[in-house]
Amino acid sequence: MFSSSIWARELWPDIPVLFLDTGYHFPETYAYRDRIAVDWKLNLTNLLPTRTVTEQELEHGLLYQTAPDRCCALRKVEPLFSAVGNYRIWLTGLRREQARSRAALEEIADFTLPSGITVRKLSPFADWTTRDIWQACVFYDIPLLPLYDVGYTSIGCKPCTSIPTDPNDPRSGRWAGRKVECGIHIQAAPNR
Repeated sequence: MFSSSIWARELWPDIPVLFLDTGYHFPETYAYRDRIAVDWKLNLTNLLPTRTVTEQELEHGLLYQTAPDRCCALRKVEPLFSAVGNYRIWLTGLRREQARSRAALEEIADFTLPSGITVRKLSPFADWTTRDIWQACVFYDIPLLPLYDVGYTSIGCKPCTSIPTDPNDPRSGRWAGRKVECGIHIQAAPNR
């Protein structure tokens, strides 16, 4: 399976890699991002929200506690959609096995952003299992984020991520069970 895999970096070494810098990531996530960016010579773009964490918290308080959907919209959805609108193709690492909300994930789908721009969203790992991912990491000698070693299975912003509460649901440690997706992979319903 892995010998037939074609990696985007091999085809396009300067492929833009977008990182959602929410300001709330684990220190380990930032260290991992920086290490991989240097080691792999990534064309990394850090996407920042319009407000810093401090500015947002002064204006709205701790949105991740009081209104996590709004927090994700400001810190993830808006910066990503603004950036993705500059491309024709959006390559993701989404997998069907990750969550029930992703069970119908298509490998290739058009995604219309709130701006009305449509991009082609590619999810080449859609049918991969967690085991497939770990085997590929070993095969290609891809270092892992150290948080996996302590039990995390789905890693996002530090205040909204814990070790899973349900061993059968890898995303059960996200948002304390109050929601299942941040919103970046949910296409808005068309206006009628």
